[in-house]
Order: sequence, then structure tokens, then C-alpha cells
Amino acid sequence: MSEAVNVRDVDLMLSGQKVLEDIQLTVNHGQVTGIVGRNGSGKSVLFKAIAGFYQPSRGTIEVNGIDLYQKKNFPENFGCLIENPGFLPRDSGYKNLKLLADIQKKIGKEEIMQTLSLVGLEGAENKPVKRYSLGMKQRLGIAQAIMENPSVIVLDEPTNGLDKQGVKDVREIILKLKEEGAAVLISSHIEEDIDEVSDDVFEMDGGHISHVEDKVGHPNT
Repeated sequence: MSEAVNVRDVDLMLSGQKVLEDIQLTVNHGQVTGIVGRNGSGKSVLFKAIAGFYQPSRGTIEVNGIDLYQKKNFPENFGCLIENPGFLPRDSGYKNLKLLADIQKKIGKEEIMQTLSLVGLEGAENKPVKRYSLGMKQRLGIAQAIMENPSVIVLDEPTNGLDKQGVKDVREIILKLKEEGAAVLISSHIEEDIDEVSDDVFEMDGGHISHVEDKVGHPNT
């Protein structure tokens, strides 16, 4: 399996405080890598760094073989859900996705509608987002992360706000993405969410990361 994300020797400072220290992480295509840790452990900060929102004070982050901070841009062929997406509340779920899709013009109405169906929002696509429940907004956030069929997908707490059926649906979506060859990096403070779908499991605590379990026998160097 080819490497999709390679994080090496990464430290990150925010407001003069070190929030990530000596992070080592490899995520492969066709594999789900899970990171478990309580709120405030550094998961979201790491995901934001991988998405190009934060620049490390030390170390390198490569996505699909490209060093993010030499290129000084967001990673290509990449989808992410990090914290609460900023959707336009008065516009419909469909219109919000269409506005995002129009930026790169990779997909059109058919692909957007297929993705909305996949995440369980079929029939709610024309409803204003302000009338969505927390779980529906989470489903819409997952839709925007995956609708352009990216090869690398980062999902921070993807089951947040979902009921039991929603959690089951998201797990099935993650496994489908893996089967299609995507590299999927997910986080949760709930171990079961990670264990159910992940091939490789890490734990974060206080800005440090440790390797917990490799279920498929791939070395993480």
C-alpha cells in the first residue's frame, strides 16, 4: 500500500504553548487509521495541521508525497471534516454542497445527490440547514468531505451528534471508502468507534501520540 499521509518529527506551537510534540504517523491508501483520545488531547490540532490550517514549528507533513509547507497550500485530492463545518444556515443542504463543489468544478448535481443519499440525507436536500438537527449537520459535513471522491479523507469525530443508526451508517461509509482505495484517518474519544473500523490504532494524550494496535501487520515507522 502506498503512503497517503506521512507525518515526521512534528512539533506545533499555539500561543507560545507546545500542543503537539514529536508526532510520527503514517496513513496508507486502502487503510483506515484511527486515533483515540479524550477531548483536548491534540487530535483536532493534528488533523488541522494535516489539512494545512496549522504550520508545524518542527518536522514535515506530506500528503500524497507533497510537503504541505514547501508548497504552502492546502493538500490536493483531499477531503476533511474538522469540528463544526460553517454551512450557510438559510441555504439548503444541496445548495451548500453545490457552492463548495463549484470551487473546483470536479462534480455536478448527480454526484452531489448521490453523496447526500449515501449519508442518509435523501429527501432533506432542499431543507434549509438551520432546520437540520445536529446529526443531520454532521451527515452533511461528512458529505462535503467525501463528495469529490478524494484519495485522502480526514474525519475528526465523525460520529459526533449521531444516533445509533447514524453511527452504524458512518462506519459503513468509512469501510466503503477504504474498499475503494482511499486513505481514511479518523478520530474519536470513544474507543469503540475506532476499533470497529480501523486497521491501525493510535492514542493521543497531551499532544503526544503512541501506537496502540496494528490489525493488518503493516509496520508504522
